Amino acid sequence: MGTILHGARVTLRPATEDDIPSLVAIRSTPEVYARWRGGDDLVDAVATDLKEPDTETLVIVVAGRIAGAIQWYANNDDEYRHAGIDIYLDPVHHRQGLGTDAVRTLARHLVADHHYHRLIIDPAADNAAAIRCYEKVGFRPVGTMRQYERGADGTWHDNLLMDLLADELR
Repeated sequence: MGTILHGARVTLRPATEDDIPSLVAIRSTPEVYARWRGGDDLVDAVATDLKEPDTETLVIVVAGRIAGAIQWYANNDDEYRHAGIDIYLDPVHHRQGLGTDAVRTLARHLVADHHYHRLIIDPAADNAAAIRCYEKVGFRPVGTMRQYERGADGTWHDNLLMDLLADELR
C-alpha cells in the first residue's frame, strides 16, 4: 500500500480510489474550491490527480477520518534536485495546526527518507493562513511569482515561492 507517515496528530497514507468521494466533498467546499478549483467534474479532477504519474497524493487522516490531501512531486535532475509540496484541508479543520503537522510530517519524510536538501511550496500570495502554516515548518519566502496563476475569475494572480532547506526544518 505504500508508506504511511505519522505526525503528532495526523496520519498520511497513500490515496486510493476509495478516497475519491471524501476528497471531492472537501474540494467542493467554497474555501478549498476557490484555491484548487477543478472544473465542473470534481470526481474526474480528483481521480486524475490520483493517477498523475509524477505526483504522489496522500490523504490526511485525523481521528480516523479523511481531513484533506497532501501531494508531493520531485525534480530529480542532478543539477536542480528538490521536491515540491501542495496541500488542501477541509475547512472544519482549519486553524487547528493540522495543516502544519501534515506539511511538517511530509517534509521530514522527504528530507530523511528521500534525501531532498530543498523543498518548495507556492501558495497564492494572498493566502496568509497558508503562508503562516508553511513558515511554522521552516519555509521562507523566496519571492513573488507575478501573475503566476489564473484565478476562477479569469484574471492572473500572484503566488509566493517559498523554500525550505533540510537544516531549516522545524
